[in-house]
Amino acid sequence: MALGAILAVIVAVAGMIGNLALHKVQEGHVAVYYRGGALLKHTNGPGFHFMIPFITSYRFVQTTLQTDEVTNVPCGTSGGVMIYFDRVEVVNMLDSRHVYDIVHNYTADYDRVLIFNKVHHELNQFCSAHTLQEVYIDHFDKIDENLKSALQLDLTSMAGGLMIQAVRVTKPKIPQSIKQNYEHMEGEKTRLLVATQKQKVVEKEAETDRKRAVIEAEKHAEVAKIQYSQKIMEKESQQKIAEIEDHTLLARQKARADAEFYMARKIAESNKVKLTADYLELQRIKAVAANSKVYYGTSIPNFFMEASQMATAASAGDKPIKMADDVFSEDIDSVGSWTTDKIVAKGTTPSA
Repeated sequence: MALGAILAVIVAVAGMIGNLALHKVQEGHVAVYYRGGALLKHTNGPGFHFMIPFITSYRFVQTTLQTDEVTNVPCGTSGGVMIYFDRVEVVNMLDSRHVYDIVHNYTADYDRVLIFNKVHHELNQFCSAHTLQEVYIDHFDKIDENLKSALQLDLTSMAGGLMIQAVRVTKPKIPQSIKQNYEHMEGEKTRLLVATQKQKVVEKEAETDRKRAVIEAEKHAEVAKIQYSQKIMEKESQQKIAEIEDHTLLARQKARADAEFYMARKIAESNKVKLTADYLELQRIKAVAANSKVYYGTSIPNFFMEASQMATAASAGDKPIKMADDVFSEDIDSVGSWTTDKIVAKGTTPSA
């Protein structure tokens, strides 16, 4: 029974020692070890690891992105006004390959030396070279970038492997009396800005109205120009159509005149060949034969005379000549012939 108690004690002590020797490193961290206060060269990454209890101790160093906050940083401007930055946030990341060197040179609390103290130094350097107006208003937007550049420049030469990702600086606290002046000044600037914006709005509206009027005028001018061009084109088209019609009519009239002239010339040439003396005599005889009438009686005149000759004889005082109407009123006792413009006596032959 005493042996069992001893074994139980031994097991309990071994379990306690094993529990103290076994430790777990979380993801994103690296474990560094100290033995007798001296930093050991080997480090361990995430997982379970063993160490000699009571002799060896360890510290965890974060190797992922972390944010260090530096609070209530005093800063004196070139004009002697003391201001305070309520909070400065520095986002940084340590490379796991440089953990031993950083811890060896600056301890596991390296950020106190490399970041916190450096932020105080750089902000005071900046404030001492600028007035309150420049720090609080004019150059405040540049403090973040200037502080980041200054920190990274020093870390590159002092602690390789520690990278500054971003720096965020809050608005500094200034004395209340000065703050009221700035607030009053900001109020005046705001009213001025509102008035300026109203003026710009009015100017923009006027400019818009002017542009709208110009656009309307240009539109009307373009429409009038197009309509005028259309009218000119219509008139030109009508003129061209009239010219074409005139040319067509002239060509048609000329063709008709040429045809009539050609026909008349051909008829004349044909008549010149055709109208011989014998042909004319034949036509005269045919005409007389076609137009003659035969009468029977004793009182038909024994002569043949042209109508023109009858008029001449009448004007000379000769005995009137009996025409067809007179012939019809007398007794017909012999045979004779009478035409429209000639009277032929019985037994005579018509002459040309």
